[in-house]
Amino acid sequence: MMRQYEMTDLGLLHHFLGLGVLQTDSCIFLHQKKYAKTLLDKFGLKDCKSVATPLAVNEKLSKVDGSDLADETLYRQMVGSLLYLTATRPDIMFASSLLARFMHNPTKKHMGTAKRVLRYIQGTISYGIAYEKGKGAVLIGYCDSDWSGSEDDMRSTSGYAFNLGSGVFSWASIKQSSVALSTAEAEYMSAAEATTQAVWLRFVLSDFGEEQVESTQLLCDNTSAIAISKNPIHHHKTRHINRRFHFIRDALQNGEIDLLYCKTEEQVADIFTKPLARDRYEYLRKALGVISAQHLEGSVGL
Repeated sequence: MMRQYEMTDLGLLHHFLGLGVLQTDSCIFLHQKKYAKTLLDKFGLKDCKSVATPLAVNEKLSKVDGSDLADETLYRQMVGSLLYLTATRPDIMFASSLLARFMHNPTKKHMGTAKRVLRYIQGTISYGIAYEKGKGAVLIGYCDSDWSGSEDDMRSTSGYAFNLGSGVFSWASIKQSSVALSTAEAEYMSAAEATTQAVWLRFVLSDFGEEQVESTQLLCDNTSAIAISKNPIHHHKTRHINRRFHFIRDALQNGEIDLLYCKTEEQVADIFTKPLARDRYEYLRKALGVISAQHLEGSVGL
């Protein structure tokens, strides 16, 4: 390009649309430390005491919780800012998505929960996603659900994550569109959501010259959901499930995905479906590839 156009080489990329980029010999590290500091200043939490997890264990939020109404404009600004921060912080994806369900008439309890997430950011402000060099470009996915996690309508929460051998690059935490009658059904619907994403990612990767020759492994921790996807004989148990969720069966037959079992302890997507205890949360956060800049080789400072 420099031979064809008059341009200046400014060296390695360091910042892009609020994202910080650190490039070392072994990895690329993406973070939003500067943006996170701006949020803490904006919402008056610059010197707040940090917490170890964004949500308390078994935290349940509902539209009517008995507390007074909070400032709706301030709450929306806070949650909107947290959602932008999830670009490099999948560890707060579930908390941010949960808070986003209460944009209309938020209560003081909702506001307090949002501030707790910011207090968590205070203690992990230098964290980001590390993508290691030299890993094989093999797409692997995880999917999970929390049955009837919503207090208001008893709908379940789906979560999925995809990586290419190191840090995750695609993830989501979504409330399901209908009520699941069992944990197996909730997991099956979650696997179907993850399958649509896997098929699209395979298409994008092939455009980049990284065609996935083998079936994409999609790891699920529910054997019943796997059985439903591979055995159409379960008709009496699945006839009420929306037809679009059976898309997973076509993907299996076409060899695009392979739904496999993994232990619950190793289910990375668990962090996108419910609040977790500190030890479990920190283990899964590391599995996502979310680490502190100080843990990078050579202890790079931001």
